[in-house]
Amino acid sequence: MKKLGNEEGIALVTALMFTLICLGIVAGLMQMLLLETKVSATQKNYRNSIEAAYGGTELITREFIPKLFNNYSSAINPLKLAYGSGGMGDIGLVTNDTALQKKLKYATSDWGNTISKTIDAKDNPDLTFMLRGVSSAGNFKVYAKIVDTVQGNSDTTGVDYLDSGVGVAGTGSGISPKHNPALYTFEVRGEKASNPKEKALLSVLYAF
Repeated sequence: MKKLGNEEGIALVTALMFTLICLGIVAGLMQMLLLETKVSATQKNYRNSIEAAYGGTELITREFIPKLFNNYSSAINPLKLAYGSGGMGDIGLVTNDTALQKKLKYATSDWGNTISKTIDAKDNPDLTFMLRGVSSAGNFKVYAKIVDTVQGNSDTTGVDYLDSGVGVAGTGSGISPKHNPALYTFEVRGEKASNPKEKALLSVLYAF
């Protein structure tokens, strides 16, 4: 009799094919796992940076700028002393005095050509300070820069000139003007001190 075919070794070939398929599936799962780990780490780093940027914005808008509005020349040195290295805040506050004072007082068109107007907060920032973590590895640096100013009619003296209801009662001769707040657009950048690539950027519109 003559053999029409030889099936010897087919089991080995089938086993090898299944093994190859299984290895491909495992390799794909490992790649997905590694990618998810990287994405998770990136999101965690971004969350830390964005929280630092938000914290820096709160400090600027609630603590620094309001004090500088009343009297910049008399407030800037105590502010630096309180928040400078070794001070009450101990964050190493650094200010660009000439630029910041002009930006708070004048409209953008009156800043002159020597003041940077780029939207990069790290390019000649107006304010720079450190938000310290539990260890130096957790420190975040914050840069803030006013990029546009629209003047308003806000009273920046800190003195309350409002009369006690005479305008409402109709006995006063003066007419109170409509309040148009000054508008400041500034950029904030929060980045990890040990790795500037871990950063977050904010654009803030501040009305006073």
